[in-house]
Amino acid sequence: MANKKKVAIVWKIVVSLIVAATIFMLVFRAYEWWQERRAHFTRYEAFGIEIPTRYTIHGIDVSRYQETIDWESVKSMNVEGVKMGFTFIKATEGVESQDRFFKRNWKRAKEAGMARGAYHFFIATKNGKAQAEHFIKTVELRPGDLPPVLDVEATYGVPWKKVRERVKEWLATVENYYGVKPIIYANVDFYQQVLKDEFDGYPLWVAHYLQKEKPRIYRDWHFWQYSEQGHVNGIFCKVDFNAFSGDSTDFKNLLIN
Repeated sequence: MANKKKVAIVWKIVVSLIVAATIFMLVFRAYEWWQERRAHFTRYEAFGIEIPTRYTIHGIDVSRYQETIDWESVKSMNVEGVKMGFTFIKATEGVESQDRFFKRNWKRAKEAGMARGAYHFFIATKNGKAQAEHFIKTVELRPGDLPPVLDVEATYGVPWKKVRERVKEWLATVENYYGVKPIIYANVDFYQQVLKDEFDGYPLWVAHYLQKEKPRIYRDWHFWQYSEQGHVNGIFCKVDFNAFSGDSTDFKNLLIN
């Protein structure tokens, strides 16, 4: 009799766990549906910022902070001929963190017809090769994608020479694996003070706000993040805006083939 009671209790616990898990999944799916609907019906009359119209190819970069995105709405927004043609999506950070919206954004952006690129947020206190391997395990690049990106913004107290060594480890490991030269993302001051000319052979995605014509930097660049205050249909909150320096042929030549 005692054994039967124990079995009955175990079964009740199992059933309760199954019911609780089912309820949790239903609530999660309902929340996800609501987020998607909210994103779909997010509409703006314009981008909310000054657009440097001398450039013909514009895009955005996103991470978990933009939450659920309706990529079809992003792709279809067109204001006086200005539209979003590409996106950089945060994939990883450090040696183990993955952006929780990466897989969804990576898949949906492609389905919407956006040229996509994945970026890794660099933690200077961590081993460069280990961070590269974490990125490689997470990101599968395909023909038509943009090259992988290293986002390096802070030293975290690490000596500049050591930062450069670790950055080189990441870049070399990633380039060896994907067979394409990675893009470096940095703001103007960080690039010129910390990275300097040791990385001038890499494509550059440079951040420099409050400039109307071009970023103030001594070297050539491919992408310019010119605002972090933009609005685009399908995204509920503010988002970073970027411009590409060349024409459609230059852009196509940059993509992985």
